[in-house]
Amino acid sequence: MTPRAADRARYDRATAHLDAPVAIVDLEAFDDNAADLVRRAAGKPIRVASKSVRCRALLERVLAMDGFAGIMSFTLDESLWLARAGFDDVLLAYPSADRAGFAELARDPKLAAAVTVMVDDVAQLDLIDASRAGGAEEVRVCLEMDTALQVLGGRVRVGARRSPLRTPAQLAELARSVVRRPGFRLVGIMAYEGHVAGVGDSVAGRPLRSRVIRLMQSAARRELAERRAAVVRAVRAVAPDLEFVNGGGTGSVQHTAAEDAVTEVAAGSGLFVPRLFDNYTSFSGRPAALFAQPVVRRPGVGVVTVLGGGYPASGVAGPDRLPVPYLPEGLRYDPQEGPGEVQTPLLGSPADDLRMGDKVWFRHAKAGELCERFDQIRLVEGDRVTGTVPTYRGEGQTFL
Repeated sequence: MTPRAADRARYDRATAHLDAPVAIVDLEAFDDNAADLVRRAAGKPIRVASKSVRCRALLERVLAMDGFAGIMSFTLDESLWLARAGFDDVLLAYPSADRAGFAELARDPKLAAAVTVMVDDVAQLDLIDASRAGGAEEVRVCLEMDTALQVLGGRVRVGARRSPLRTPAQLAELARSVVRRPGFRLVGIMAYEGHVAGVGDSVAGRPLRSRVIRLMQSAARRELAERRAAVVRAVRAVAPDLEFVNGGGTGSVQHTAAEDAVTEVAAGSGLFVPRLFDNYTSFSGRPAALFAQPVVRRPGVGVVTVLGGGYPASGVAGPDRLPVPYLPEGLRYDPQEGPGEVQTPLLGSPADDLRMGDKVWFRHAKAGELCERFDQIRLVEGDRVTGTVPTYRGEGQTFL
């Protein structure tokens, strides 16, 4: 029996009493992935990216482990919800225009002490001030810098379009605006190199493309390490008491942690290890989060149909954004249909061994969207379900 077949047997036994659709997290794999992230971080704390987890119980589990500290959130509403629930170090990774949220933040000492907001423009400070509604609490602020690799004089750009702040002078200027402005305290810098952390460098069947990606990422890491260090020096000259410099993501933990200027790294997807994280040469993880759909039809030889399954991930639309049938091994989509909104035909010889109601296990392309589709996660240890925990959705929270 292959390791994957053994996993299928375990998951089927563990959930035999449950009808699909069902989502699980294999706690042994989850914990192993967490330990591997800590190893790669080499002593620097890991801030957990909540958008990849979206389950309070699992956030609590990983933050109880040595090597993890703090949450990186994705909306202000989520940040305040987490802080009200007792999480005391929440970094909002994206600017917000949530006026009601800023009003609540500015009038609540507990929330103001726990939540740090992201800015890259004076206009965002103006919006926060205009939203205070009389709240006088000091708002903790983090500056985000652009990490994209620019070549040919900026005519070619590799990396996400995030912050407009790129140079040490630009970040120092905004830092001075924050420091001079009453009601704000500058506490951190964030720089997320998604073109390194979130792009696999070993694409199956594409050796030339993989080589180009590795060359790009090597150049990007060198350029960014030098520029990030210069940015940190410039901002610390304005705000010497900076609390943190955050960088990286699951795919770049060991590289980012090696930079002296960085005090902490971020990761989240590496806990679940969705399919997009199979394509890296620098690390490997264990798939920990899966979902199962039930067989509901047998249209013919070598074909079964499962209920639903059309759960695409965010990003540029393409086959790599689709979940993949994972267990049993050997199933594939019908190229004329793909994963459907309400039904999904699957092809391959394993289909002939599946009966009505049997589970087909899938892996999501990215980590974050899985918990938006399910209201609870079954926690699996060995071949038993040992707990059931709500996702954000299960707690009535849909932040985006």
